[in-house]
Amino acid sequence: MHVLLSGVVGSTAYGLAREGSDIDRLGVFATPTEELHGLRRPVESYVSTAPDRTLHEAAKWCRLALGGNPTVMELVWLPDALYEVRTPLGDELIGIRGSFLSARRVRDAYLGYAGRQFRKLVAKAGRDAPPRRTAKHARHLKRLCTQGFELYATGRLTVRVDDPDAYHRFGEEVAADPSAAEPLLRRFEDAFAATRSVLPELPDERPAEAWLRRVRRSFCQA
Repeated sequence: MHVLLSGVVGSTAYGLAREGSDIDRLGVFATPTEELHGLRRPVESYVSTAPDRTLHEAAKWCRLALGGNPTVMELVWLPDALYEVRTPLGDELIGIRGSFLSARRVRDAYLGYAGRQFRKLVAKAGRDAPPRRTAKHARHLKRLCTQGFELYATGRLTVRVDDPDAYHRFGEEVAADPSAAEPLLRRFEDAFAATRSVLPELPDERPAEAWLRRVRRSFCQA
């Protein structure tokens, strides 16, 4: 497996980790080009635990990123210290990160994901959902709204949150009363609606296509 880019993501990257938190890793790898021409399609993702690690094949990662997927997107916006593998092709991917963005897909992905998180919180209210898990989902909702709006409004993504304690307090409030998350979600829905994004309506696929072809050439054996 040829890992092109890999780093620490999740709560550690956000600055929300506490004692006992898992350390999550995310990366991009390249399948040898020759294997793409066989009868069966190579595996596109590897997911492991202990350690928690997800690796996506280069083409799949690009497709997910072009769709605005919040989880994969953070890989190319990490602080330098959190990268564990950086190759020249990985640096190229970071260099074209802006081309994956579009107003519609960022809004739909981040705000849509946050809305689904809220509906899950409300649906599980009264079902003896573990408070710790409810608080985690609430922090996730707040982060999606905040980071998604920043990306939508400015074209930049700050992975580490400004005030981790505020996120933990919000999580505890929502664990006690899931409806407490609704004002935050509505506030960001209004902010998205009232803000003109700096992003294009659709992403520019050409840099991703050119990068992927460079990857294929790099791992093509005569």
